[in-house]
Amino acid sequence: MTRQAETTASETPRLQVDDVIVVNKKRVRTAIGGTVVGNFMEWFDFGIYGYLAVTLAVVFTEDLPEPWGLMVTLFGFAVSFLVRPIGGLVLGPLGDKIGRQRVLFFTMALMAVATALIGVLPTSAQIGLWAIIPLYLLKMAQGFSTGGEYAGATTYVAEFSPDRRRGFWSSWLDVGSYVGFAAGASVVALTTLITENVWGPTAMVDFGWRIPFLLAIPLGAVAIWFRLRIPETPAYETAVEHETAVGDDDPLARHGVLGILRHHWRPVLIGVAIVAATNTAGYALTSYMPTYLEREVGVSNLTAAVATVPVLLIMSACLPLIGLLSDRIGRRPVYLIAAGSTLVLMVPAFAVMQIGEMWAVFLALTMVAVPVAFYVAVAASALPALFPTASRFGAMAIAYNVSVSLFGGTTPLFSQGLIELTGNTFMPAFYIMFFAFIGGIAMLTMKETAQRPLLGSVPTVETAAEAEAVVDRQDEDPLIDTSTMPLPIHRPAE
Repeated sequence: MTRQAETTASETPRLQVDDVIVVNKKRVRTAIGGTVVGNFMEWFDFGIYGYLAVTLAVVFTEDLPEPWGLMVTLFGFAVSFLVRPIGGLVLGPLGDKIGRQRVLFFTMALMAVATALIGVLPTSAQIGLWAIIPLYLLKMAQGFSTGGEYAGATTYVAEFSPDRRRGFWSSWLDVGSYVGFAAGASVVALTTLITENVWGPTAMVDFGWRIPFLLAIPLGAVAIWFRLRIPETPAYETAVEHETAVGDDDPLARHGVLGILRHHWRPVLIGVAIVAATNTAGYALTSYMPTYLEREVGVSNLTAAVATVPVLLIMSACLPLIGLLSDRIGRRPVYLIAAGSTLVLMVPAFAVMQIGEMWAVFLALTMVAVPVAFYVAVAASALPALFPTASRFGAMAIAYNVSVSLFGGTTPLFSQGLIELTGNTFMPAFYIMFFAFIGGIAMLTMKETAQRPLLGSVPTVETAAEAEAVVDRQDEDPLIDTSTMPLPIHRPAE
């Protein structure tokens, strides 16, 4: 009998105090901290690659004429995203089958190894244009691992977070992301400053570019150690415990790729649109902005890093506050603020950027960061909530990776390509605004999930007293729907 059939029977699922998941703050901090380090490492690599794009174009494609050398290097960034859906299709359903923690450990190890190996690759001066092939292969390995990393990390933190504060706790995941990017940019800036002052202006091309990538060795070791310490999510363990009682045709059951698309195609499309809006703005701010500032505005690599890093750090500090706001007013209003501010601020930001002075670059990047902050602060709490627990990892992997591969990770390549094609330096702004408009429409169709238990999960709270309160008010609370929860049938006493 399926869960839907059960809920229409006379014996309806009833919450008992023992059914409610209680996770204390200390355990939540441990779990989320162990997840954040993976996103830190992922975005540390993005920061390195983004700020070294112009340098890497010389290192790996010195025989190609402009602008093809830079375009080939930026394609190395894009190719890692083109592989992400494959990683998502493999690792997402695997995470629903064997657990979130095991897959997250694997993605962290693969990412760290691939990043470190880039630092020892031969250059085009040594083997000619063949040098670009091992670079692409390692970027593809990174793409495969990140196909499971963010989908798994958001699933993990959403399932570990208490329902009433999921926005706040989940927002810390993207704090790690943008602090990681800022760390990558800072390492590139410091390496550039030190090597060029000591060994001359060609030091970064000669050898200095390797240093930031090789730092992935100690950083990766620390991150892997943290990943070994995180427990499995209680929501996943509960779903597995009740899995045998669920029919294959039940949308709340665990499904493979085809089953996910059959039962959850609407939330998948909503997720694709929202992720596209989020990541075109996010990757423009991070991975593409160094190239844009150097090529189109004319500022140095060091100046671009000096302006970007404080913006990212300030934005990161605001993310938990916006996450907390989403717990109060809902995820949809915060998302709509993000889309609206994108449409209002993006063109003025790129206009101010053209001034080229340090203050103007800082102000422009701040304007771009405003909508990005509202987007990413709720991503880890809103997107996983679109899908049921049993298939959440797999569904998130499909929606997130398809979108970020087609629209997010290709933002640097398409933005620069549109400028080369049209000669209009405002094309990146129009590109970002287009996806904000599409995402805004999708946000209007999204169900509000703030303060509610995750679909297919029992309520998650921080104290035993909260658990008792949830059980006492289950009949009157519109946020509680026991028909979607993995509960045994409790027959009333005769």
